[in-house]
Amino acid sequence: MMQALIFDCDGVLVDTERDGHRVAFNQAFGELGLGIDWSVARYADLLKTAGGKERMMRFFDEDGWPGSEPDRAALIARLHGLKTDLFMRLIEAGGLPLRPGIARIIDEAITAGVKLAVCSTSNERAVQAVVDKMLGAERARHISVFAGDIVPRKKPDPAIYDLAATTLGLDPSRCVVIEDSNNGLRAAKAAGMACIVTVSSYTADEDFTLADRVVPDLDAGKIGLAECRPLVEDEVARSA
Repeated sequence: MMQALIFDCDGVLVDTERDGHRVAFNQAFGELGLGIDWSVARYADLLKTAGGKERMMRFFDEDGWPGSEPDRAALIARLHGLKTDLFMRLIEAGGLPLRPGIARIIDEAITAGVKLAVCSTSNERAVQAVVDKMLGAERARHISVFAGDIVPRKKPDPAIYDLAATTLGLDPSRCVVIEDSNNGLRAAKAAGMACIVTVSSYTADEDFTLADRVVPDLDAGKIGLAECRPLVEDEVARSA
């Protein structure tokens, strides 16, 4: 029996990376007068590093740290807090739609009594804002959110999926994860969960060999609970 449907947030619920997070990062850099603007192409490369704070640290390590900010940890914390506030304003403005099929499959899971969760490396406030604003209060009350620094190691480490399984009392082999990136896919599979990849605007060229299914989006791939259940059966058989 399928126990849970678990989603990544960015690129899965909403295609937030290019027109959400990247924009908010650039606005935060501008507000601190750093003279940094991440292009669409540069951000695509930076996305190979999971986590916004980690992404900024990698960028500064590669391109040089601002000389006017000697406390690097404080700079990262300040930027990330500012960026999160700016991102939440974008979400509140409602300019980023849900990806196709997300509302449909969540409603199907709620009706069937399948548990729902979101597991993301993004800031918890930002993820909760996406869930509350984009999915609405009625759906949101059925969804457990695991996000940000709640675990010490981020994707592709399986820690956040392990935590969700433990907290919700789930058998990992009876869970299906919806991801959009290679890092997320590897995390889900390392946790012993089936994984469907819905390719997003930034991940089309990534390696999804490990995925149980790869689709452009849930509607185009005709993915519902009926298509998820055989993946669980296969995962249970492999783990036996």
